[in-house]
Amino acid sequence: MSLTRVTVTAVRNLQPATLLPSPRINILYGANGSGKTSVLEGIHLLGLARSFRSARLLPVIQYEQPVCTVFGQVQLADGRQSNLGVSRDRQGEFQIRIDGQNARSAAQLAETLPLQLINPDSFRLLEGSPKIRRQFLDWGVFHVEPRFLSAWQRLQKALKQRNSWLRHGTLDAVSQAAWDRELCLASDEIDGYRRSYIQLLKPVFERTLSELVELEGLTLSYYRGWDKERPLSEVLTASLPRDQQIGHTQSGPQRADLRLRLGAHNAADILSRGQQKLVVCALRIAQGHLVDQAKRGQCIYLVDDLPSELDEQHRRALCRLLEDLHCQVFITCVDHELLRDGWQVDTPVSMFHVEHGRITQTTTTGSEA
Repeated sequence: MSLTRVTVTAVRNLQPATLLPSPRINILYGANGSGKTSVLEGIHLLGLARSFRSARLLPVIQYEQPVCTVFGQVQLADGRQSNLGVSRDRQGEFQIRIDGQNARSAAQLAETLPLQLINPDSFRLLEGSPKIRRQFLDWGVFHVEPRFLSAWQRLQKALKQRNSWLRHGTLDAVSQAAWDRELCLASDEIDGYRRSYIQLLKPVFERTLSELVELEGLTLSYYRGWDKERPLSEVLTASLPRDQQIGHTQSGPQRADLRLRLGAHNAADILSRGQQKLVVCALRIAQGHLVDQAKRGQCIYLVDDLPSELDEQHRRALCRLLEDLHCQVFITCVDHELLRDGWQVDTPVSMFHVEHGRITQTTTTGSEA
């Protein structure tokens, strides 16, 4: 799976541009502020209908422009081609098109174009809130378990009903019991999918991490969001007075977490920033392997500022792992000399210079040159 064409219009400071990327390695280089990260942001918008730089999309729209758009042609793993388009105007109107049809949700984009992001904020996966780790976990489950999305939607609906009742007392006893039952059923289903996924992820993660850095004693575990020895129905009954007091449900899959520990300590408290980045890279590359196994179609990796906080040895090791995935990669850097060499001779590598928002393809090497 790869993007064969990307057209970006009115995204931040970028001039209108069409890229014809390599199916494997693409390096975007230029000075800080030139627009390199905005190219990745445009691709991210195409695959997830949101920015990784801002919670709001309004700042993504170029100044004095009414709308930003990104179009892409995707070569799917089975040889078919898919056309994607995303646009967003200043009034907040969003349009998602897949093969000429309006898409019902961003989930359809994500399924068509699996994206993985590695950037200077990646350490937040370890240091940040459990919500960030749940998003990481559920991205992986979504791409390997087709039934997950339906269960997740049922969970959200049941949680919304229960939390509304906790705050306002608007449900009768029969309705309350019905929504609690639905909440427990969806929760058990999601927990099962997550557990199965972690069992797949752990050995791949450990093997990948060992090729990047030696961290003896690092463990990855899963907390489901409630006492593992008790059914959720029992936990909800016991916690009902407290739930009513605070106005929301304290236990369930919405409180799940991934825990990375080094010995007896939280890994984020012990590891250096560079080590944290390598751990996150290993997690995301491991996810890519599982997507490939499940769908026979690789993720596309967006790697922003790869040289940051990594020495040459670890930078080369990470590039080798990305190359071994045989997937499409977009990497940004200031100094392209750091990344130009080190790839296999037959690996297609395209280089793009970004300057003041203008994108120029400079070289293409490898078997696709």
